[in-house]
Amino acid sequence: MYPKPTDLNRKILEGTTTIGVVCKDGVVLATDTRATMGFFIAHKKAKKVYPIANHLAMTIAGGVADAQAMVDILKANAELYMLQNGFVMPVKAAARLVANILFSSRLMPFILQALIGGVDSTGPRIFALDPLGSVVEETCVSTGSGSPIAYGVLEAQFKEGMLVKETIPIVLKAITSAMK
Repeated sequence: MYPKPTDLNRKILEGTTTIGVVCKDGVVLATDTRATMGFFIAHKKAKKVYPIANHLAMTIAGGVADAQAMVDILKANAELYMLQNGFVMPVKAAARLVANILFSSRLMPFILQALIGGVDSTGPRIFALDPLGSVVEETCVSTGSGSPIAYGVLEAQFKEGMLVKETIPIVLKAITSAMK
């Protein structure tokens, strides 16, 4: 009669496509703009890419409240890191911080999938995170219900070592294809 929690979680995570690509001269993070709940499109202009600092950004898929809370936590910690250390928070440190928060909340998880990407002293990097705190470094990644279609476009057209300006049209095509 009532939906199981796993059914509800699956419905919440459906309907979003996020993409992260590491390029020779930076990273590209992109998402669709639809806010959905199951098959219902609640909003057509939802924000799903959040700047964290000048060198760092995060994409979100999942529960909006959980995602906004995580963005706020990461922004505050990135600013604090800069004040305490005198240099920007490394991309890997930002990803590890979010992974630790997600893992510590695994019994009552944040309904959130995230990509954290940016450029630091080690170069351009992207990390994919799941709701239970798993963190994996990627060079080309897509999450959400549109990811199988997005991966088809990305695998056919993206090559490692491409420049950001060469990659943006490919990523836009992948997002557009996934939304159809």
